[in-house]
Amino acid sequence: MADQEVEDALARSFLAGLPPELVDGLRDDGERADYPAGTTVYQAGSDPRAALVVRGLLRVFLTSAEGRQVTVRYARPGDVLGIAVLVGGPASTSVQAVEPSSVLRISARTLITAARRDPRVSWAIAEELNRRLYEVLEQTAVNAFGSVRQRVAAHLLDLASAQQHPRGRLAARVSQQELADAAGSVREVAARVLRDLRVAGIVATTADSVVILDPAQLYAESGAPRACDFSRPARDRGH
Repeated sequence: MADQEVEDALARSFLAGLPPELVDGLRDDGERADYPAGTTVYQAGSDPRAALVVRGLLRVFLTSAEGRQVTVRYARPGDVLGIAVLVGGPASTSVQAVEPSSVLRISARTLITAARRDPRVSWAIAEELNRRLYEVLEQTAVNAFGSVRQRVAAHLLDLASAQQHPRGRLAARVSQQELADAAGSVREVAARVLRDLRVAGIVATTADSVVILDPAQLYAESGAPRACDFSRPARDRGH
């Protein structure tokens, strides 16, 4: 029986532009895996893997020798994780499920072999890597020039994700002053942003923390890079 969530995610991904027989093979040989919020999906340095995000929100991050974390990107349904790793080998990034999530593990060997044999596949992978680069540039611009609301949303999501335990709630233990400092603003403005997010039902506040009720919407509030429509030819998407 066809898995409609997988079909929908495939249709939204760059994989939809690959030769149909390759897409069928990746789907048929793929393995769906579900992860509770807060669990590690991929550990830094592990063997290269590729996975299609089917449901939820996942965070790709780096960890310093001192244990500090920095988010590289967030992945949503239709995004494919691990393409850069397939090309460049194991990386020092890890992947965490921010909310209950599901992925379709796809065969790295099949994808790499197809790319070496078929220029259509290698070009599609090059386009995907190019899109990831542009998303990093967009996010860098938001971090540098974004509004206080965008910076507060981004910091809340990053902080809550870094503090999250498996199956635990997503909450950032942070004061209004600390949030203002991180966003380069003042406490009154940060408090106003928090109030607006609370009224919108995106977060809830307690005496010492901010609970994330809607991670995907908070990610959108952070100025998330725009999703790409793979149903249109690449030349029409600006690639």
